[in-house]
Amino acid sequence: MGRYFHSVTLDRDKCKGCTNCIKRCPTEAIRVREGKAVIFEERCVDCGECIRACPNHAKSALTDKLDRLSEFDYTVALPAPSFYGQFRRTSTPEAVLRALLAVGFDDVHEVASAASAVAYAVRTYIRRGEYKKPLISSACPAVVRLIQVRFPSLLDHIVPIESPMEIAARFAKEAASRKTGLPAGRIGAFFISPCAAKVTAAKQPVGRSTSAVDGVLSMSEIYGLAVKHLRDPYEGPDLQVAAASGIRWGRAGGENAEVGTGELLAVDGIHHVIVVLGEIEKGRLADVDFLEAQACVGGCIGGPLVPENPFVARANIKAMADMVGDRPVPLEPGELDRYYDSGVFFMENRIPPRPVMQLDDDVAVAMLKVELLEKTVNDLPNLDCGSCGSPTCRALAEDIVRGLALETDCVFKLRERVRDLAAEMKELAEKVPPSMEQPNPRQSANAATEAEGA
Repeated sequence: MGRYFHSVTLDRDKCKGCTNCIKRCPTEAIRVREGKAVIFEERCVDCGECIRACPNHAKSALTDKLDRLSEFDYTVALPAPSFYGQFRRTSTPEAVLRALLAVGFDDVHEVASAASAVAYAVRTYIRRGEYKKPLISSACPAVVRLIQVRFPSLLDHIVPIESPMEIAARFAKEAASRKTGLPAGRIGAFFISPCAAKVTAAKQPVGRSTSAVDGVLSMSEIYGLAVKHLRDPYEGPDLQVAAASGIRWGRAGGENAEVGTGELLAVDGIHHVIVVLGEIEKGRLADVDFLEAQACVGGCIGGPLVPENPFVARANIKAMADMVGDRPVPLEPGELDRYYDSGVFFMENRIPPRPVMQLDDDVAVAMLKVELLEKTVNDLPNLDCGSCGSPTCRALAEDIVRGLALETDCVFKLRERVRDLAAEMKELAEKVPPSMEQPNPRQSANAATEAEGA
């Protein structure tokens, strides 16, 4: 792949070079050079940690705008389960969905409903198949890309089942095509997203060539529009069909609760995810069947594009799920089995690793550079202060070997060089050419006395 699409973007005019982002980035994708942040596109996983960390709001997520709805004859909103968590308990899930029609969509298809279908597929996969333990959820695209970048040996552990967002878009287009008679190409499926990673997953998917999602909208933006229409009159069929278990996917632990088979483990927060993935890489969690891993603390309700406090949103999700109750999953088990056996739930392609640190195309030269890298690391102070513009001393050593930085970018090495240079300058200042050297009076008198005695 020549270039990577990224939803996370940098506004250089707002960037002050403060280094907050380089310390929080889980893949060391950011450097500060010439007083401005620089993002290495091959390392970025669009997790949004830099958006949270930046005090100057120089990082943001590139999402679609509502005017894109005009490109299609019929549009369907795909609200993530976490969308319900943005509304207080004075609202209902039905009112939230009706408000989306007032915003401008022609129809609504709950991603929470597709989440239940995906959970069924994962449950069936665990029961039927042989797999490497633990299986890792594919629902969070930031985690999938994190594994591509930092843990490529674990790619075969990712369950080869599409995310609820992707399945929801397919189901929504099928239903809308039956309802309207329009071809799928004239039906626009728009996901309402809590995070930047979902934008990237739609624009440049992994595991398949193209996505059924036509656009991704910021949850904060759509919430601001929808909240005004919660009490608008509505005449039409009920829109809310998802089960409570699907709505609970909006917060950490919800996916595991619905998968509900085998030994399950859930982790949220990308830095915590890294620790757990490291344990899997060492073979220490082979007794776990399925790992729910989410990049955002608290799950999707903690995404960088949500307007509500995640702790409040967690309580809201619970209240919304309680309102719905334990109704059956919208699709019958027989229908779900047919989808499963026909391959609808499965990814088209194996997820490839992402090369992020190729020191040289020539293996022999690369090995020499690895030796130089280790020597450079040992020569640096290993304080990981970030003052050089690289997140760690090892990252700086890598940048030096790749020709992207100098040893003197380290303030401690620079201070040593300045101190050595000052000592050399002092020594040079005290030296004069022999022809300009002034004689010592005592030495001159002794020389004269010796001459007279001779």
